Amino acid sequence: MGSTRPCSGRVWQNERVLRRLLDRARGVLQLDDPPWRIALALAIGVFISCTPTFGFQTLLALLIATVTRLNRAATVTGAWINLPWVAPFVYAGALKVGAALLPDRTGFGGFWQMLLLGTTIVGVSAAVVTYFVSFGALSWRRRHRAAHAARLAQVPVEVSKGEEPAA
Repeated sequence: MGSTRPCSGRVWQNERVLRRLLDRARGVLQLDDPPWRIALALAIGVFISCTPTFGFQTLLALLIATVTRLNRAATVTGAWINLPWVAPFVYAGALKVGAALLPDRTGFGGFWQMLLLGTTIVGVSAAVVTYFVSFGALSWRRRHRAAHAARLAQVPVEVSKGEEPAA
């Protein structure tokens, strides 16, 4: 029996990639590291995702996370933010930034200088935003879960006759 999805195979594949990314993001919320470390790992991954190392970003994220002893899952999740359908916009914006800051560069060398400067600025900006947004979200979630656990701990547990309360 075939799929009832009217979408093409490519759209279905993109949906699976997006679903995997969202599952990873949910997994990041469950990590035991302090919020600042998870936020830093995500931010470094986002910075890596903006670099012109397309195709090697996951390996680079794993290497940097291992060397810096940050959470590898969070760093790779950040590196996966720059998905193939987003990358052209990131790199085009980075080239515009680089061209605005290095207007007299021409040729292949000038292109790479503009791209490297632009991706560095875009990457640092995206990483800073990622750090503060994810740190705030993770801190809020931890406070919310702690408050919920405290409320549950205060709820009296009824014990039937003949049973002893659990220790």
